[in-house]
Amino acid sequence: MSASRKGADVFLFQLMLLLCAIWGSQQVAIKLAAPDISPLLQVTLRSAIAALLVGLVLLWQRSWRGWLGSTWRGGVLAGALFALEFFFIARGLQYTSASHMAVFLYTAPIFSALGLHLLLPGERLRLLQWLGIGLCFGGVAIAFGAGADWAAMDARMLLGDLLGLLAGMAWGATTVVVRGSRLSEAPPALTLFYQLAVSFVLLLGFVVATGALGPLRWTPIAIGSVLMQGVVVSFLSYLAWFWLLRHYLASNMAVFSFMTPMFGVSFGVLVLDEPLSLNFVIGALLVLLGICLVSGESWLRRRFRVS
Repeated sequence: MSASRKGADVFLFQLMLLLCAIWGSQQVAIKLAAPDISPLLQVTLRSAIAALLVGLVLLWQRSWRGWLGSTWRGGVLAGALFALEFFFIARGLQYTSASHMAVFLYTAPIFSALGLHLLLPGERLRLLQWLGIGLCFGGVAIAFGAGADWAAMDARMLLGDLLGLLAGMAWGATTVVVRGSRLSEAPPALTLFYQLAVSFVLLLGFVVATGALGPLRWTPIAIGSVLMQGVVVSFLSYLAWFWLLRHYLASNMAVFSFMTPMFGVSFGVLVLDEPLSLNFVIGALLVLLGICLVSGESWLRRRFRVS
């Protein structure tokens, strides 16, 4: 199967450009709609809508039934981590900007690479990837304000940035669970359904138990944000990603996907008029370079013939 997968072409670049723009816009959409519907309720409804749609796809495919017995434990764990990721995102966006969240969230490949390095012998990190991890963590430190006057910094934004980093860790851990369990061989739609359904149950349980409903006004922005995240992001874009994984080399896709936080920062500045400090810009560039080295190491090695 992998031998028949194609390298990068114009179609892959165009579709990845669209997907990265969609993924980069989701934090901005959540932040934009926050005055009308709380971020926590948005991510809860997003999971509900997408789980329903993916569930319908599973009923139509019928190729998942033999996988339930061997995958449900990993599926529940992956779903719990998925819920934790979006809990941190929702809470973090109450304190920090969408631009900051976009960068810290997409440190996920760094954490998944570290986890897989420890778990799977075939996923050992190479020198170029270790360099990328070092650059990424250095960028995080700079973006957090290393060397700056901490007394003058906004403690709320620092808390939001930390929650964004925790969301990236939860996302990376989800990848490790999927790759290290039978979910790696199961139909992709089933893996996605586990994540969406379990996260919906857990997030809804938290909202009900704590009464953390927040504001709720069904304005066009609120409805548009929930539908965009539930239908476009969590359903259509994820299925498109899985389709690409079946037809193109994953290493090429990983290189393109680092554009997502760039879109997130750009949309945050253009749509929400978010300010960018010099520390954050320098740190974000180092984070993006680190992610590119870790995720695209095999492509870079082939492209430049690095041993």
